[in-house]
Amino acid sequence: MSLADTNASGAPVRGRPRSEAVERAILEGAMKLLEDGVPLAELSIERIARTAGVGKATIYRRWSGKEELFVDMLRSTEPPDPELPGTSMRDDLIVLLESLRLRGLASRSSAILHNVHVQMKSSPKIWAVYDSTVLAPRRRLGVEILRRGQRNGELRADVDVELANDIFVGPLLVRSVMRPDSDLPEDLAERVVDTLLQGLRPVGSPAS
Repeated sequence: MSLADTNASGAPVRGRPRSEAVERAILEGAMKLLEDGVPLAELSIERIARTAGVGKATIYRRWSGKEELFVDMLRSTEPPDPELPGTSMRDDLIVLLESLRLRGLASRSSAILHNVHVQMKSSPKIWAVYDSTVLAPRRRLGVEILRRGQRNGELRADVDVELANDIFVGPLLVRSVMRPDSDLPEDLAERVVDTLLQGLRPVGSPAS
């Protein structure tokens, strides 16, 4: 479901059923233009519509503009959002960080995606949409996991959960973005979580 499918409260908008095939053609059309070397700033709804073989109105029925379309295009190339097990703070954090590791691997495997992310940061409007609809919800999820951990006694009550969330996701982002030649092993998420929890658990709390 794209941003155009929800209202301000997050509830689905009623209307004509959308065609998944048409939406897929539009997203693939936008990606094809990027693969052909068209800069993000030069893409237009008209150009995307022509490449996808649809009318502009068809696109505008699904997205309010190219900013939202680009965000959905990037989402379509990423691994799905993780389903948290809810068994413990540790388990939830590992699943969350593992999703970041998989996203890092996906970005590395596609020079196009890496280039799009770089270009997107030079467009404040597009980056704002991406941040508010993709990055911010992930941050909120991480913070909520840590708050539940505090309530359950798995995390010290004096820990700044906003800062702790950055500390947990930081190593994954550093290895994925700032050190693209570094290793992203399968056990990385578990190692990061367990290393940090050694110093953040309440005194006397048993290790998992």
